Amino acid sequence: MLVVGTALCAAPIVFASQVAVAADAKASASADLSGFWSNATLTPEQRPAKLGARSTYTPDEVKKMEGAVAQEVVEGNKPTDPNSGAEGGKEDPAKLRPEFAAAGGDVGGYNRGWLDPGSAIMRVHGEPRTSFLTTPDGQPPARLPAAAPQPGFGGGRGGMGSFDNPENRSLGERCIMGFGRNAGPPMLPNGFYNNNYQFLQTKDSFVIEVEMVHDTRVVRIGGTHRTDGVRPWMGDSVGHWEGNTLVVETTNIPAAQAYRGSWQNLKVTERFTRDGKDRVLYQYTLDDPTTWAKPWGGEYEFYKLDGVIYEYACHEGNYALPGMLGGARRQEKEAAAKGGGASKGGAE
Repeated sequence: MLVVGTALCAAPIVFASQVAVAADAKASASADLSGFWSNATLTPEQRPAKLGARSTYTPDEVKKMEGAVAQEVVEGNKPTDPNSGAEGGKEDPAKLRPEFAAAGGDVGGYNRGWLDPGSAIMRVHGEPRTSFLTTPDGQPPARLPAAAPQPGFGGGRGGMGSFDNPENRSLGERCIMGFGRNAGPPMLPNGFYNNNYQFLQTKDSFVIEVEMVHDTRVVRIGGTHRTDGVRPWMGDSVGHWEGNTLVVETTNIPAAQAYRGSWQNLKVTERFTRDGKDRVLYQYTLDDPTTWAKPWGGEYEFYKLDGVIYEYACHEGNYALPGMLGGARRQEKEAAAKGGGASKGGAE
């Protein structure tokens, strides 16, 4: 990758600039990040509270957890009785992780056979990590007293109970951005499926294609942040090389992509380092002096995807969206006919 410098009049400075450009080009070329990658994993961003300060799992714990998932896949892939009816033929919820049981709880919900959340504990330099977060307890730090409270499910847009209009639903449901924080930054697995990416390097850009739901973030190498007040969906990303590490700084993050309620003053710094033939170390730092006392963050490793990514055909005409809104209107009419007002699942 080439880094373009500006020629200056003083000969010694020109020489130094040329040396820096050559060194930077050599470093970036030797640290090629291009390829197809995945971050699907059993490790959560936030450490289970019961583990306290433990940053790694024991070999026996890893074996037990990964073995349980292997059995979960076997159970989930068993044939479904076609005559079992809409509510039949599902796995025993007691044998499923709570989030999977909830996903398959209604008609049309996914059973385990449709899910691909990852089957291994995340390793970083070979260590089986208990969380992505690298804070002492693997938890987010305390918010400043003057900081706005962290919004609940749905990012403060109403969550599961608000069906007044399409804009109240999540960006993922509307097929605008990836579910969870796939697109980022920071980029995090969604815990269900399609946690895959393509990285592409050019001489002046680093491009991140996100499979879920079809997002592309373009990092301008050597660029400067925009000053026009526009906040793109994935923020405004510029990057530079520090040796073999690509450092990406993102600002101008929109409210709809807030991280734990932080967006207006949030700066996310990501570091991508090739950590072997089949691994990319990904580190992220969150800095918002109006929300947290000091910067903090986490790390994990992307691992090489055995294959390529294809189109994820989620689009803004998703049939589920008018179906949900129509169902809410039906519930409201039924409640009104009974004199009970709007139903819990309808308008709020």
